[in-house]
Amino acid sequence: MTDFVGRRRELKELREDIARTGLDTLSGRKAKSPRARVLLVAGRPGSGRTALAEAFVREVAEDYPDGVLRVRLTTPGGETVATERAIRTLLEGLGEATPPGAAEDELSSALRAALTGRRTILLVDDAADPYQVDALLPDTPECLVVITAEGPLTGIPDVRPCTLGGLDTPSGVQMLVQRIGDTRIAVDPLAAEALVEECGGQPAALALAGGWLAAHPKAAVADVAKQLHEMPPGTSGPLGRAFRLVYESLPQPAQRTLRLLPLAPAGIVDSHTASALAGCSVAAAQSTLEDFAGLGLVRHASDGLFLLPGCLAPLIQALLEAKERTAEVQLARARMLERTVRLLHSCRLMAETGEGEGGGEGAGPRLLGPEKLEGLPRALRFPDRRAAATWLDTRLPALSAAAALAVADGGLDTLARRLVAALVRALAEHRGTAGAAPELYGLHRLVLDVAERRSLYREQAAALLNLADLDAETGRTQEALERYRAALDAGRAANDPYATGRAMESVGGAYQELADWHRAADWFGRALAQALARGERADEARLYGRLGNVHTYAGRYGDALRSWRTAAAGYRKLADVPGQAKALSEMARIQEYAGRPEESLHTCREAVELARRAGDLRLQAALQVRLADTLDRLGDPAAARLHRSAADRLLGDDPAACEIRSGSD
Repeated sequence: MTDFVGRRRELKELREDIARTGLDTLSGRKAKSPRARVLLVAGRPGSGRTALAEAFVREVAEDYPDGVLRVRLTTPGGETVATERAIRTLLEGLGEATPPGAAEDELSSALRAALTGRRTILLVDDAADPYQVDALLPDTPECLVVITAEGPLTGIPDVRPCTLGGLDTPSGVQMLVQRIGDTRIAVDPLAAEALVEECGGQPAALALAGGWLAAHPKAAVADVAKQLHEMPPGTSGPLGRAFRLVYESLPQPAQRTLRLLPLAPAGIVDSHTASALAGCSVAAAQSTLEDFAGLGLVRHASDGLFLLPGCLAPLIQALLEAKERTAEVQLARARMLERTVRLLHSCRLMAETGEGEGGGEGAGPRLLGPEKLEGLPRALRFPDRRAAATWLDTRLPALSAAAALAVADGGLDTLARRLVAALVRALAEHRGTAGAAPELYGLHRLVLDVAERRSLYREQAAALLNLADLDAETGRTQEALERYRAALDAGRAANDPYATGRAMESVGGAYQELADWHRAADWFGRALAQALARGERADEARLYGRLGNVHTYAGRYGDALRSWRTAAAGYRKLADVPGQAKALSEMARIQEYAGRPEESLHTCREAVELARRAGDLRLQAALQVRLADTLDRLGDPAAARLHRSAADRLLGDDPAACEIRSGSD
């Protein structure tokens, strides 16, 4: 990538604009508290607006010690990035958790809260309209927002755009020197100036022309200027002429690879993506991408990634549509998605561990047997877990975009479902279900889209249940309830007893969360009736426990005791000692609530013995504390002290460790 050149006047203007009043509101009314200062760099694609913004940020970075956050609001293909996704990107950059399924307003508030008290720069690249930007603006004047856009973004008051034209001739010549050295420039300086003029001073066009000259060391600068000048007038502007010069110099296989790059999701390309699209080896694809980077057709990013410049995407897309048959394009896209599925499978396998959810940091990876990687070519394997996790993190924007595009395509639904499922499993293995929840929420919505389109009721029910669970975990109980009911309808349409039973139980759980004990008991009862009809003993025991909880909350202690007694009997038949111990502990608690301390004491002692057999130290300690409390009420403080001492020996003096959690599952 070339170093930044020129634009000293523009940099000076931007520095002066920092002292101007920042954006208050889109309507122009003064806000109660001032918002961040906003600077706008406007210019056509290829004008170097992002390079100028980056150079300016580097110049002023020391005044903003809390760092720089970057987000792009338009993909290279021209699609607008969802505001929700943009805010999540910024929050993740700050190390802040993002609740799955949170609405845009909630995320915007979280971002502003996270930026309070910080001196941070937000670099917002390629904004399409002012409303995209408004949701990102901090409510603190200590932050600086630098936006790039094609136009002035009418609607944002008190922001004077720094509008870019072409580079001046000396700066354009300096850019060529950076690409090809100064020998050929010194031989014919007038030709270099003519080439800058033919490129309109446009940095992207100069990068292409310079790249072509670097690849052809014997060519004269004057020859390139002449070729550009003599191109047909129909060629679109300096950038279009420079692109045509470079494209037509490529070998046929490289031309085809370039034409297929717009299929890469989010404009992010690596050797595997290019290899699958073009149907060539990974090594050949890597070499081709390196050549493209040298020519200015793609840009180097981190960790083997290349970015398709947004200014070139429309030109390459036009070639794709003109020269590639629809069937060939669909086949290339299918190859790319299939390769992605296999890489995700390999990534997931590398995350498998012997202990802990998702192989948390405390869990050491175990060696995978050869059978685990059977069928995977060496090129698709990762050297270790860390490499797989890095690949997943760096490719996640492209992977998420690939899943969304595959679902939107409509013609690759089977492959889209496999891709989404593979991405869900890889994320869950590497990050754990809780850590991956924000991404999983969007993926489950994609599954739901396909399932509804194809009338796949079983998958529809599963997606709705997953989404509802995430809603419930983040406190959106009413939304969860609606989705659980929809999942019940889909499960019935699929004649899927598991989905219907799970949905009925979850509806009951949502009503329990809403403290609607009557409806909760009704739905748990429906789920229980289905479990009884199918002879599902483990489900029966669990559901009797959930009924017992609801009856307890409602003060119906007699019903609660009957439910828990039946649950305990069910766990005993299943030889589930921990389950039986917990059921008896709940019975003891309810007997105490009901004013029957002697019965509670007897039940509690029985539960202690079962907890000891199960090796559950936490439950043993909690039950010892309960025994002590009961004995105090019965007038036996000496025995109570003995049981408290026993609890202390089991788990120490932390009272929180000795709490009995109500719950049966």
